[in-house]
Amino acid sequence: MMLVEQIKQGESKTLELKEVLPKNDAIAKTVIAFSNTSGGKLIIGVNDNREIVGIDDNELFDLQDKIASIIADNCSPGIMPEIYSVNIDGKLVLVIEVVRGNLKPYFLKSQGKADGTYVRIGATNRVADLDVIAELERQKRHISFDEEICYDTTLQELDLSPLYQRFESIGKPLTHDKLRNLKLINPDNDKEYPTNALMILLGKFPHCTVKCARFKGTTMSVFTDKKEYGGDIFTILENTQSFVLNHINLKGEIKGLYRTDTYEIPVPALREALINAMVHRDYVNQGRDIKVGIYDDIVNIVSPGGLPHSITMEDVFNGRSEARNRVVAHIFKELGLIEQWGSGINRIIRVCEESGLESPKIEEKNDFFDVEMIRPRPNTNEYERLANDKQPELNTEKPEWQPELQQELKILMYNGLEKEQQELQQEFKDRQPELQPESLYAALVLKLAENNLSKQGLADALGHKSISGQLKAVINKLLDDQLIEWTIPDIPNSSKQKYKLTKRGLAFYALVRKEGVK
Repeated sequence: MMLVEQIKQGESKTLELKEVLPKNDAIAKTVIAFSNTSGGKLIIGVNDNREIVGIDDNELFDLQDKIASIIADNCSPGIMPEIYSVNIDGKLVLVIEVVRGNLKPYFLKSQGKADGTYVRIGATNRVADLDVIAELERQKRHISFDEEICYDTTLQELDLSPLYQRFESIGKPLTHDKLRNLKLINPDNDKEYPTNALMILLGKFPHCTVKCARFKGTTMSVFTDKKEYGGDIFTILENTQSFVLNHINLKGEIKGLYRTDTYEIPVPALREALINAMVHRDYVNQGRDIKVGIYDDIVNIVSPGGLPHSITMEDVFNGRSEARNRVVAHIFKELGLIEQWGSGINRIIRVCEESGLESPKIEEKNDFFDVEMIRPRPNTNEYERLANDKQPELNTEKPEWQPELQQELKILMYNGLEKEQQELQQEFKDRQPELQPESLYAALVLKLAENNLSKQGLADALGHKSISGQLKAVINKLLDDQLIEWTIPDIPNSSKQKYKLTKRGLAFYALVRKEGVK
């Protein structure tokens, strides 16, 4: 893709745009994040509107030398980016191009590995926690999380019958030797232990669940049915598919003497999307699970974890495959649940389009993977609503203090905020008034749930005539409490600066909602 086209698409997992050279730490953090993730380009000379403003030609060589020194002085292990200039319509931009590194994790020397390791999530640089750092270490050793031994239990304590039955059903008996060859068990000190893959397949980790919900309308405000499925991964797959099929429409056609019933969303496409979510989700992150939501207009499948760092969405649509959970993926291939590596996403799209549906929306959104399968608008003469979809409606009235969430925040909330809510409940034990929807502190959070806003925008949204000292103080307090953050963190005084909710802020929003319904 040409550089101009990349700039027009805006910032992403592999692209960052700056009008002027950022501070030393900001440059180093971006280069480190690119090296730890999928590589990328930092382009200097492009403003916030993606307009090419260029850099001063006379400063080019000084800037190149300065950037090289910043990276050498601040990054460990050493990173060797390619620094070059490109002339676009008579204006010069500076490009710092970084490839994905082989010596991960990369980190800021001044902060050390534990606190100074950064990864790229969406279009932002995030500090990596210990689990992410451990995953980067695994990538350096070319092993996956599911290959590692789980020492929390022994093989004798596990019931392997769900796995044995699956293999027997396709005429491939599972022997003890095959368990070893498939990396499902591993000996250590004369004892046999399961690998993480076996624990995942048997559903023994607490986060190996899928939460399903049928919502009224096109938002999550009201649900009419919900279920949570656990157990072995194959049973979860079947139960989840059944839940979806029970809540979508069935079309009946007479062909000759016989009636043929088909679902509005093709079962092969649905099953492929569910298998993709279960096989490729991030099982290292134990605070989240897979979410399946059925709305009037879409079926939405959200799985924790973005793409593996070695590939991008463009690679995926081109058929490139990279399994995050190699052992689990191999088991699904052995059982015939995966047909061909790298074909699943394009098969979902093709099957839906061949059925006359809109092309599904398949995206990597921050640190999760999102599939939206578009439901057709039902013709009442053609479709029958399934009986199981006629559930009593709950929570039908929406309080005035409950705003309509931004789409990105909806998905984050849907993906689970239990850990953050627990932390905030402890922190706010002695600050209960701030949890009340009528407090200025909570009111600002509620407004930012609807839109990212500037200080003046917040004042206007609250009906204030001007930006008062009290408003400034509460905004600063929210920043200190890490409930909100700047949308342009590298340029605090930018005229386009706004505030947005952090993940903690969204968890606080959820707590305010609870207080409001008491």
